[in-house]
Order: sequence, then C-alpha cells, then structure tokens
Amino acid sequence: MDKLSAVPEAEQCGWVKDKFGISWQIVPTVLYEMMKFGDKEKSKRLTEAFLKMKKFDLEALQKAFEGF
Repeated sequence: MDKLSAVPEAEQCGWVKDKFGISWQIVPTVLYEMMKFGDKEKSKRLTEAFLKMKKFDLEALQKAFEGF
C-alpha cells in the first residue's frame, strides 16, 4: 500500500490517495468474508477494530473477529 499512496495523511481504514489526487480504498478479501459470515457481535468487534486502523492489520482484524 505504501507505493499506492502519495499522500500518507489521507490514509485511513485502507484509503489511499494517488499522485493524481484520486482516492482508493484497498480492502482485503478476508475482511469481506469475515463481515459476510460473522454474526452481529463479530461484525461489531471487527468494525470497531478497523475504524481505529490507518492501514489494515489482518492479524488484529482476525483476533477482533474471534473475540481475542
């Protein structure tokens, strides 16, 4: 993601801004899977975890999903 982002200050929750000023969100496939197959409580923990992240930490997201 470092090579995709030209504006580090714009990074949040997987969002990056390229050198042309266009914003993109990079979302790991596993995040979609967890949101799709998780129950309400798992989805809530997952959402709370990723909203605090500048860049997605897959290990931390998995732990939040599992309740650790």
